[in-house]
Amino acid sequence: MPKIEIYTKFLCPYCVRAKKLLGDKGVTFEEYDITMGGPKRAEMLERANGGTTVPQIFINGQHVGGSDDLHALDRAGKLDALLAA
Repeated sequence: MPKIEIYTKFLCPYCVRAKKLLGDKGVTFEEYDITMGGPKRAEMLERANGGTTVPQIFINGQHVGGSDDLHALDRAGKLDALLAA
């Protein structure tokens, strides 16, 4: 099972969309809510090379990007391979 991490904020529609796709794929993920900032937000900024938008998604430590990036991988047929690794 891949290690999936997703940084999110409360009421973020892109976060909901990304989590739905991952749920539809039947994978579990660890969610970090950075609504109030804090150390997890700083961690996200460092890991995502300064990316400030949410969600920021990581699969097995590899930065995938945001919701649009995740869906683009799925449309290209590449997401399932990442999730199977």
